[in-house]
Amino acid sequence: MKDPAMLRRLAAAVVLSLAFTASALAADKPHHIAIQVDQNDPQIMNLALNNATNVIEYYRARSEDVEIDIVAYGPGLNMLRSDTSPVQDRIRRLKDLVFPGKIQFSACNNTRQGMEKAEGHAIAVVPDATIVPSGVVHLMDLQEQGWSYVRP
Repeated sequence: MKDPAMLRRLAAAVVLSLAFTASALAADKPHHIAIQVDQNDPQIMNLALNNATNVIEYYRARSEDVEIDIVAYGPGLNMLRSDTSPVQDRIRRLKDLVFPGKIQFSACNNTRQGMEKAEGHAIAVVPDATIVPSGVVHLMDLQEQGWSYVRP
């Protein structure tokens, strides 16, 4: 008959080994978060940027990768408009200086076209933004790909 203490130690070693393996696999998996901005409210825009900054800093401290996509549509598109954005300096700093390659800004083309029609002129977005056909569809696609979703 085997030593019961030895069996307990072996079982504990197996459990710890599995826990470390699961932790290591989770650390290798990049994290993805989509943040929605659909209001023309500087407080909401800054909250979205704060959320993004906090998430990036959290995973950076853990040496884990994270990608963030801030998706603006409807009245929230003002966040990414060159002529109306109250946070465009902060966007530039986040995109180019602080967190290169970790954050993307997606501007809804449906909203942009509606604004252009209503205002009678072309609407330019900040250079750090990417135009997506539809902000809502873009959010759906990201969620279907496993991205987490936040609405500040």
